[in-house]
Amino acid sequence: MPVSEGGREQAVLHRICHRMIHRLFDEKRLARDLNTAEALRATPEMQGFLRWIAKRPPELVDWPELPGRHGRSRRRR
Repeated sequence: MPVSEGGREQAVLHRICHRMIHRLFDEKRLARDLNTAEALRATPEMQGFLRWIAKRPPELVDWPELPGRHGRSRRRR
């Protein structure tokens, strides 16, 4: 369960995996339905990502991200 939803347990995640989880699912769904590693892995969205990431070299660290949340450009005022 996400900390923002009252969760207290923590797990070590690769940075890319953590970002992808938050790109695919909102905090409410993570807290309600996807609060275990098994539940996350069982979703079709994560299965596709896990197949993709398994083909990457182990030394893969991260990719550059554009400004703004989820890689979206910031609004100009």
